[in-house]
Parts: sequence; C-alpha cells; structure tokens
Amino acid sequence: MDIFLQQLINGLVVGSIYALIALGYTMVYGIMQLINFAHGEIVMIGAMVTITCINLLVGAGVQLPGPVLLLVGLMMAIPVSMFLGYSIEKIAYQPLRKAPRLAPLITAIGVSIVLQQAAMLIWGRNYRPFPPILPSEVHIIGGAAITDLQIAIIALALILMGGLFFLIEKTKLGRAMRATAQNPEVAKLMGVNVNTIISMTFVIGSALGAMAGVMVAANYDQAHAYMGFMIGLKAFTAAVLGGIGNIGGAVLGGLLLGIIESLGSGYLGDLTGGVLGSNYKDIFAFVVLIIVLVFRPSGLMGERVAERA
Repeated sequence: MDIFLQQLINGLVVGSIYALIALGYTMVYGIMQLINFAHGEIVMIGAMVTITCINLLVGAGVQLPGPVLLLVGLMMAIPVSMFLGYSIEKIAYQPLRKAPRLAPLITAIGVSIVLQQAAMLIWGRNYRPFPPILPSEVHIIGGAAITDLQIAIIALALILMGGLFFLIEKTKLGRAMRATAQNPEVAKLMGVNVNTIISMTFVIGSALGAMAGVMVAANYDQAHAYMGFMIGLKAFTAAVLGGIGNIGGAVLGGLLLGIIESLGSGYLGDLTGGVLGSNYKDIFAFVVLIIVLVFRPSGLMGERVAERA
C-alpha cells in the first residue's frame, strides 16, 4: 500500500507537468490543427535559461532566498520562451498556413532539431545540475513521502491550469481564441484579428512550457539540451490520450499518463519477474499512445477533434 501511494504521488507530480506541456500542444492544435513538435524544445530552453540565470546570480554573490532566485530565473526564462514561440510562429508556421498539412508538420520537426542543436552549442551536451536552492523538507502521508517541492509543483500547476481555463472561458481573448478554433474565416468576419490570436496562443503556450521546464529540472535536479524531445513526446501522448485540441482533455491526459507511467515503473520489475526495471518506464507512454490511436484515436474527450484529424 505504501508503494502504491508513493507511486500515485509521484504520478500526480509528473502528470501535472505533462498536463502543463500538453496544454501547449493542444492549444496550438485547436487553433491551427498543427502539431507543434518544437514545443518540447521551448520547455527545454525555459529550464536551461532559468538554471543559467540562477547560476549567474549565485556566482555573482547575490544573497537572496532560494525561491526568490528561482522567481528571478523564471522572470528571465518566460519572456525568452514567449519570444521564441512568437518568432517560431511568425517565421516558420505563418507562411505555411495554406500549405498541405505535411509541410508545417515537417517544418515543426525541423524547428525542433534546429533549437536542440542551438541549445547544444550554447550549453553543451553535458547535464546541467539544478542549483540546490529550494527547501527539501520531506512530509510523510500514509507512509508515502512528498517534498515541499513536489507539493509546490502540483499546486502551481493547478493554479496555472485554472488560470488558463478562466482566460479561455471568461475573457474576451478566450472568446476570440474559441471563435478562431471553431472557424477562422467567420471569426475574421466578426472582427477577430486571427493573426494576433494565433500569435497569442503560441505565446501563452510557450510561457506555460517554460514553467513546466523549470518544474522538470527542479524535480529531477538536472536539465540538458536534448531533454525536450522525450518530455515533449510524452506530453504529446498525453494530449492525444485526452483528445488533442481539448483543453480539459490535455489536463486529464497528462494526469492519467503520469499516474500510469509511475505505477507502471513501480511494479514493472514484479510484473516481468525482474527482467525489466523502472528504467524502462518510458515504454508506458508509447504503449498508451498506440492503444489510444488504435482503439480511440479521438482521445478520451476529443469527439469533435476526430473529424479534423
């Protein structure tokens, strides 16, 4: 029971991060029917910029509490990621809006590779440790351990997801985003600036991605230039699981994928008689992806999106 509860907590932490990243994928798909494979690299760059800023501040002898240092790092990483997301949309995707779907898809993969290689040139291939600046007190709940950092990750992810729901459902910008997702041409006739809405979608998704990247780096105590590929692929799987294009589906898919992956890795050794260990946990994301695509390609909450796909 202790192991089950521990894996459930771990799954909620990882699932919260997957959900935040999956929101970036699903928002862009909902607006443009484009799978932005470069989103994983935005997540990576958010993490790397934050670590770099914190290291510079600590190296310069700045005496600030750990959470404040992290906040300063985030205040640098989020604008960088937002600018990157905006630039990618304007330079790589906007000229291809009327092109066959394969063209922007291949472009997205190309942009992902370019960003990854650029990150390797800037930060190198080695792992970058996350500075030990955050409190690491451990709390015991029902025999399972959870740290202050993990609690903060879950709480912050829930706040961000709640804020995004409010923005989309209750604000003028959100109504314009929903109108553009429904029918861009009609939205344009109703006075919506579709180009601005699409750009804002990339900017908001990139900001969420940057914060998710910092969560990943803090949770695993490290980041590296090629981390965006795997974390992006898992978040994409979460978006497909929930129903890509559906905001609620991305959250549900992220949490479910995190729990499935965590429980699977916890019991994988027992299930396979010790042949496979927890280091093979990544296979669960892709097993889930295959099962969803075979039996329910529209995802758990993506009935309307199935017609687009």
